[in-house]
Amino acid sequence: MTLRRQTFDIDCRLDYELPAPADFLFQIHALQGLDQTVQAESLQITPTARQHVFVDPVIGQRLLRVQAVAGTLSLHYRARVRVERLLRNPRAVEHPIADLPDELLPNLMPTRYCESDLLAPAALKLFGQLKPGISRVLAVCDWIHRNVEYRIGTSTSTTTARDVFVQRAGVCRDFAHLALTFCRALNIPARLAVGYARFDTPPPDFHAMFEAYVGGRWELFDPTRMTSPYDLVRIAVGHDAKDVAFATIFGAASSKQILPCVEKVRA
Repeated sequence: MTLRRQTFDIDCRLDYELPAPADFLFQIHALQGLDQTVQAESLQITPTARQHVFVDPVIGQRLLRVQAVAGTLSLHYRARVRVERLLRNPRAVEHPIADLPDELLPNLMPTRYCESDLLAPAALKLFGQLKPGISRVLAVCDWIHRNVEYRIGTSTSTTTARDVFVQRAGVCRDFAHLALTFCRALNIPARLAVGYARFDTPPPDFHAMFEAYVGGRWELFDPTRMTSPYDLVRIAVGHDAKDVAFATIFGAASSKQILPCVEKVRA
């Protein structure tokens, strides 16, 4: 199997203003594992706040808890990450449900943002007659890229895959939600993947793709085509956006800056 080996430098800055004390749950640490190795990293929080990092027991993604006082809160996360990602297998097959490992079955189920049960008739009409395998997953990506407009401000934190299918507009999270929902409706295990990615437009932001389980492994896809799946530095994977939000805030806080930058290290 052929690997694509790349190293990335991450420089992520988040700034908030808090009218009262608040608690935060961040997912900004690069994932240590799967096809990634975190070679070095640092985290600076200003002003000093009560904090600790814990590890999700299933995937291994790291979550940061911060208890902040009223005023301002700034986070600066830096890391160097080595990514060694297998090249996509163009002959990867779909797997009968009976052959899937037990732990993958939840990735076939409807979730809060991904109503694969409600969109099953549409998925079967659009893709049910196509040849099973990775080519069908690519056909899902192609259809979404052609029929859904990338437009900032068209969706909210409650927008679901069905909403995107109806309104035909959204951002990267919406594209990924719709794609993985179609895949689940076709009995292809799929999950959301978020992380750091470099692209020219829009301005720097966290990026969402999705993974489909074909050919005996998880394969990354980006239906927005804004960047290459080989260039994503994963932060987290989950069933949908509720599992992978970069910031969950318990209390009142306004965001002043979100600047997750990543650069490829030249060999």
